[in-house]
Amino acid sequence: MSLESQQHKIIIDGDDKAVVTVLLAHGAGAGMDHEFMTDMAEKLAAHGVRVVRFNFPYMVTRAQDGKKRPPDRAPKLLADFEEKIITFHREGQHLFLAGKSMGGRMASHLSEHPLVSGVMCLGFPFHPPGKPENSNPKSYKGEHLVNITKPMLILQGERDTFGTKKECQTFAFSDAISVDFIPDGDHSLKPRVRSGFTEQGNRILAVSKMMAFIEQHIQN
Repeated sequence: MSLESQQHKIIIDGDDKAVVTVLLAHGAGAGMDHEFMTDMAEKLAAHGVRVVRFNFPYMVTRAQDGKKRPPDRAPKLLADFEEKIITFHREGQHLFLAGKSMGGRMASHLSEHPLVSGVMCLGFPFHPPGKPENSNPKSYKGEHLVNITKPMLILQGERDTFGTKKECQTFAFSDAISVDFIPDGDHSLKPRVRSGFTEQGNRILAVSKMMAFIEQHIQN
């Protein structure tokens, strides 16, 4: 069951009294109500967690006037995300951050926040699509991942053009980070028809890996 509030700036799925809350942030081009975001939130909520979706400020404005605009700069995105951490954290419960693409990258920068138990990234944007890190080292967005100390799960499509499986195997990660791959998935974890895998199957697999990560780290 979803609860929408604050003029559609927040959508909450799942039991409001759940022991675990997941703040799920959207990617650069589509907001919290995109089909991918809705489906993943509902699948997670079905496992007994509370999932909170929100729009970053630029997407709130876009929803109001219908005009596409680029994402806000990182400091503004991070300040907004941190506000949500403070708002939705509850004493004695666990708060995890998660995000699609840009939302996951922003979550990774907030992993050390004292109220955060762990972070989950769905399709990490390591570099611009189809432009490997070694073609322009300045475009690489994962430098900070070597210094992460909180638990982090990166779920990457095997053929994600923002960072393929082959590329990810060459990147440096902290020991606190687990990188797992979704079979034949693209940046939205979607496989090709001929692969024998399905989009729904890949989403279910991703959610099962997210839940295993959550359960592991609420017991530690």
